[in-house]
Amino acid sequence: MLPTEPDKLIRRGEKISPVKLAAAQYIITAVLVVLVVGLWRLQVLGAANYRLLAEANRVRKVPILAPRGRLFDREGRLLVDNYSSVTCFLLREQLRDADLPMIADGLHIPMETLQYTLHHFQYAPKYQPIPLKQDITPDEQAFIEAHKNELPELETLEEQRRLYPRDGFAAHLIGYVGEISENDLKNPKYDFYEPGDVVGKSGVEETYDALLRGKDGSRDVIVNSHGRELGRLGEELAVPGKDLKLTIDLDIQMAAERVLGDKNGAIVAMDPHTGEILAMVSRPTFDPNEFAVRLTRSYWNQIVTDKNHPLMNKAIQAQLAPGSTFKVIMTYAGLQENAAQDLRVVCNGGATFYGHFFGCDRHHGMVDIHNALPFSCDTFYYTLANRLGIDAIAKYGHEVGIGQKTGVDLPSEASGIMPSPQWKLKAQRDKWYAGETISVGIGQGAVQASPMQLARALGGIASGGAFVRPHTLFPDEIPADMRQQYEEMYPGSGKKSVNISPENWQIITDNMANVTQGIGTAAEAHLEGIDFAGKTGTADVVSGRKKGTADKATLPNAWFVGMTPRRNPDIVVAVLWEHGYWGNNSAKLAAQVITAYVDKQRKRAGNLRLEQAVVPKPAETPADKDAKPAPTATAPAAKPDGLKPATAVSPKPKQPDAPRPVARLAPAVAQEPIRTP
Repeated sequence: MLPTEPDKLIRRGEKISPVKLAAAQYIITAVLVVLVVGLWRLQVLGAANYRLLAEANRVRKVPILAPRGRLFDREGRLLVDNYSSVTCFLLREQLRDADLPMIADGLHIPMETLQYTLHHFQYAPKYQPIPLKQDITPDEQAFIEAHKNELPELETLEEQRRLYPRDGFAAHLIGYVGEISENDLKNPKYDFYEPGDVVGKSGVEETYDALLRGKDGSRDVIVNSHGRELGRLGEELAVPGKDLKLTIDLDIQMAAERVLGDKNGAIVAMDPHTGEILAMVSRPTFDPNEFAVRLTRSYWNQIVTDKNHPLMNKAIQAQLAPGSTFKVIMTYAGLQENAAQDLRVVCNGGATFYGHFFGCDRHHGMVDIHNALPFSCDTFYYTLANRLGIDAIAKYGHEVGIGQKTGVDLPSEASGIMPSPQWKLKAQRDKWYAGETISVGIGQGAVQASPMQLARALGGIASGGAFVRPHTLFPDEIPADMRQQYEEMYPGSGKKSVNISPENWQIITDNMANVTQGIGTAAEAHLEGIDFAGKTGTADVVSGRKKGTADKATLPNAWFVGMTPRRNPDIVVAVLWEHGYWGNNSAKLAAQVITAYVDKQRKRAGNLRLEQAVVPKPAETPADKDAKPAPTATAPAAKPDGLKPATAVSPKPKQPDAPRPVARLAPAVAQEPIRTP
C-alpha cells in the first residue's frame, strides 16, 4: 500500500537531525550579525571618512604656479621678464582612450606626440595632471570650454612664462628654462622636483634656479561631476621667485654683441678688481624663447646638428690654443725667474731647436725683453721657453689659472690645459719631448685656454698679481647662508694673490701698452687719449696656410686680450674670433668695446662734475670776506678712474706707478626698465 501525504512529511522531518538544524540556525544568525555590523560600520563609524571621500570628488586642488624671478642688469634695467600664458593639462583620472583623437585635433597636437606625452608620464602619480600643450591659443582655449562636458579630462591653468631678449641677446650668459628631464629627476640636486616642473637649463637660469623659481601655492575649488568649477573654498598664495641684479652692464653688453656680430667666437668683459662680468657674448647664438615653451624637434635638431655649436658658451667652454696672448704669461715667468732680463736674440725669421726649425712670421733683428712682446717675436719666446723649461712654464701657467677652472658661477666651465710632463704621461701615456716646450712658449702645442681664463690671467698680471673669481651676480643678492654652497658648486682657481715685483710689473704692462702703439702688432687698434694695453694672438688651427688652402676652417684663430689703463685696469676684454686669421682683427673688436666703456665712464664723470658744480655755496659772513684764504697746494684736476691719457712709448723701464686704490664712481640714475625682448 502506498504511503499517504502526511506520512511523507513525517518521514522527511525525521530525516533532519537536530544538530544540523541548530547549525543552520547559528549560520543564519552569524550572517545576519555580520551584515548588521558591516552596515553599522559603514553608516556610523565610516561616515566621516566616506564624507571626506565624497568631498574629495567635488573639491579639487588647483596649483598656483609661482612666477619666476626677473633678471636685471647692474643699473636696474630689465633683461628677462615673464608674461601670462595658458597651459592645457590632462587629468588622467577622467581620461578615456576614445577621447584622444578629438583632443589631438582640437589642440592641434600630432597623435604620435600626444601618445609620447602620455607614455612619458606613465610612471607619474595618477593624481598629477599632465601638461599637454603650453601657450595655447585663444581658439584652443575656446575649444576646451566648448567641450567641457564631453572632455572633462582637459583643464587649463594660467601661468607665467619666460620672455627673453630677442635674437639671442646674452643668451649664453642668461641661459634658458625648460621642463625637467627624466635624467634630471635622478640627480639628488632635484630631489624636491616633480615631472613637468620648469627648471633652469643653462646659464644664470640654471645656476640660480633655487633663488629664481619661488614656491608654488594652491587653490581649493568645488567642481561638479564634469569637472566644471562651481566655487572656491580657499587658497595658499604662491611665493614669487627672487628678482636678481646681474653684474653685466647692458650698454657694454650691447656694444660687445654689436661688435662680434655674426662672427663665430666670444667676447668677455670683466672688472679685474672685483671679478664682476660686464659683458659676455658667444657666437653663434640661439633663441632661448624657443625653449620657454615646449621645444619643437625641428628646432632642436637644427641646433644640435650645427657644426658651429650654438649651445656652447665659448666664453667659458672653448678650449683652444691661446697663441701669442700666452707670451704675456711667458714674459711674467721669464722675469720672475730672472731668465728674461738679459736675454737678447737676433731674429732672422726663426731658429733651430733640437734639429727642427721653428719659424717666426718676420725678421725682427735684435730683440730683447723690452720689444719682444710688442713685436710678438716667436724667436725670442722659443729661446725663452728653452731657457725656462716646461716645468717652470707650467708652474707659472698654473699660478695665473691656465689649466684650471676660474670658478665663474656658470655651469659647464672648461678647465683648459696647461701641459707638463706629468699631464702628458697621464693623458697620453707618453713622455715629454724637449721640442714640445718650444711650441708651448708661443701658446701653441698642447696648451689650451678659454677667453674667460685669459681675461682673468692677463687682468690679474696687470693688477699687480691680484686674481679674482669671475661672477655674474652680486654677492649680496645671494642669501648669506647659501653663499658657501654656491662657491662649492663652482670650484676653481678663484681669488688669490701672487707677488710680482714692481720692476717686472712695469716691464710687462708697458710692453702691453706698446702692443697697441707704433711698433706693436695691434697698432691699428690704437685708441687716442686712452691708455689701451693688451696682447694679440694668432693661433694656428692646422697648417692650412702652409698648404696654400683657401678653406676658412683652416685659418688661424684670432685672439686679443686688452685693458685700460695698463696698470690696475678697470676693465679687461678678451676676444676670440674663430678663424679670424690675425690677432689684430680681434684687437679692433676689443678696442670698440673699450671705447664704449670709456665713453660711458667719461659721460658719467661729466654728469657728476656738473652736479657738483651747481651745488650752491654757503652764504659768506662779513668776517669770511675779510679773512685771507689759507695757502693751499694746487692739486691736479681729477680724472675719471681708468681714463689715463696715453703715454709715450718708451723701450726703457721707468719707475712704475704705485698700486692705486680703486675709485668707484656713483652708479648712474636708474632708468625706466627697458625691454629688449
